[in-house]
Amino acid sequence: MYRNYSVRTDLALEEKERFESDDVEIQGVVLEEEYDEEQEIRVTRVEIKTENGAKAMGKPVGTYLTIETPDLAVPDDESHRNISEKLCMYIRELIQKNRKEKEPEEDFSILVVGLGNRDVTPDALGPCVADHLSVTRHIVREYGKYAMGVEHARLISAVVPGVMGQTGMESTEIVRGIVNETHPDMVIAVDALAARNSRRLNRTVQIADTGIHPGSGIGNNRIGLTESSVGVPVIGIGVPTVVDAATIVNDTMENFITALESSESLRGVGEVLRSYNPGEKYEFVKELIAPHLNGMFVTPKDVDEMIHQISHTISEAINMLQTAG
Repeated sequence: MYRNYSVRTDLALEEKERFESDDVEIQGVVLEEEYDEEQEIRVTRVEIKTENGAKAMGKPVGTYLTIETPDLAVPDDESHRNISEKLCMYIRELIQKNRKEKEPEEDFSILVVGLGNRDVTPDALGPCVADHLSVTRHIVREYGKYAMGVEHARLISAVVPGVMGQTGMESTEIVRGIVNETHPDMVIAVDALAARNSRRLNRTVQIADTGIHPGSGIGNNRIGLTESSVGVPVIGIGVPTVVDAATIVNDTMENFITALESSESLRGVGEVLRSYNPGEKYEFVKELIAPHLNGMFVTPKDVDEMIHQISHTISEAINMLQTAG
């Protein structure tokens, strides 16, 4: 059976992958994958259908969509437009799945919550997305839906609640108060995530209909932003912007083992190291780098430009929702 070990990741896809690497099938969890070769976009759908599956995965029952593309942080307008359209399509799918009223509504209202700390660049994704949004709630309420030039316009409002160190309050407490006052039909929460695999940094977007748990990927758990905590359905959108130091060393160790296996004289050493399961190798790496690097998280040196590009892509996808039926 697969050994339990703590890997810093917010991605349901990576939780599923760690079981597959040990040839363990999880009952109640379904994975589907599709790949657009022309646009180089891979979409993986993880459906957690049962409570047993949720317990094994360590994540709530629900749908987790992971979009992977090497162009996510590349400054190319055409690529970003294609990615935004793809993101919008999947966000719309989860909205239709989780909205209380299935028929189109003229006044369907969405509150976008930009989670994170805008003063810390890898954690500034949520606030940056909120900055780029075209908010419409005040326009529609003041001048009517025809002010937007469409028959059905979603009401978009946005808030950046900051982090507990800045406000002394949980983000969920702030959002719950706003929901009680403004009565949105749904919340979309955007946050930076942590990944287990360094190749997914700033190349992956996860969309989930189970809400979001700020800080969970780096072990800084806060109250989750979910339907049960705020009173309306919550869709979480996240991009991994950091990995922990043990992950970097572990990735390097995998390359080192591959190099050993290709050497005639050292092949036996490589085969011995390869015999350890991923959990054992990860724990071994953590012991080697302890104690100085255990709490270190790493991000690319050009993360500021990456956050700028990615936040525009996500905000554009949400802006496209305004005319969605």
